[in-house]
Amino acid sequence: MTLVKMSKLLSPIRDNSYAIGAFNVSNMEMTLGAVKAAEELQAPLLLQIAESRLAYSPLSVLGPLMLAAARQASVPVAVHLDHGTTQGTIELALKLGFTSVMFDGSKYPLKQNIAMTRRIKELCNSYGAEIEGEVGCIGGAKETYSEDELLTTVEGAEQFIEETGVDALAIGIGTAHGHYKQRPKLHIGRLKEIASVVDCPLVLHGGTGLTRENFWDCIHHGIRKINIATASYDSVAAYIRNTAAVKPDAGYFDFSAAAVEGAYKNIKKYMLLFGMEGKV
Repeated sequence: MTLVKMSKLLSPIRDNSYAIGAFNVSNMEMTLGAVKAAEELQAPLLLQIAESRLAYSPLSVLGPLMLAAARQASVPVAVHLDHGTTQGTIELALKLGFTSVMFDGSKYPLKQNIAMTRRIKELCNSYGAEIEGEVGCIGGAKETYSEDELLTTVEGAEQFIEETGVDALAIGIGTAHGHYKQRPKLHIGRLKEIASVVDCPLVLHGGTGLTRENFWDCIHHGIRKINIATASYDSVAAYIRNTAAVKPDAGYFDFSAAAVEGAYKNIKKYMLLFGMEGKV
């Protein structure tokens, strides 16, 4: 197996029987843990890094590492830039060889978001790469949101897909990034409405903190890609803390192994939850 495009992983899902987990990584250990989980389960893997994390993990350093891991893996791996907001970062990801990027123009009015996404789509086309867009609002930046703020409209999703030609679309149905500041209220009815009128693969952001039932409601009604970031970072931190607690003389390589294991355990859990085992 080798480096593949995002569509190679998402296109086969036609019966709402599983979803692809897209797992954010920030270093070599997390990347190795993700590949370990995917190879063990014979599951396809989507590795990604968010632009907001690049202050800790420079793209020019981490990107080639992610791509090398993908090319050496025994399962198909797509490498994706998550929540790209600046053209410079997006273009760097494409030059490095990322197979897809997300342009997040959700903070702009729909017309402006469409225009900006179309320009990034043209850039992606020139590199033979794919693009994920976003319409609506996914929480996390502030304490509370109105219901209207958190929901993508059916009309907005239709117009956005028609006018941009994106390969995947992140929609707002009540989820939030990071740890939830308020109990999530998922609007599955809105998801069903959008899925019934568009053929573009739909993406769920803000997966950390949702229940098994929440996830499967989303999968059964049209979500094909689910982003997981915070839960993996929490798991890595917990494994490192536990190593320090049980082994006071632990050294660098003990903590490195703990980080691999923390990422592996969490990613494996979500791969099994999303029905990814054996989907290579």
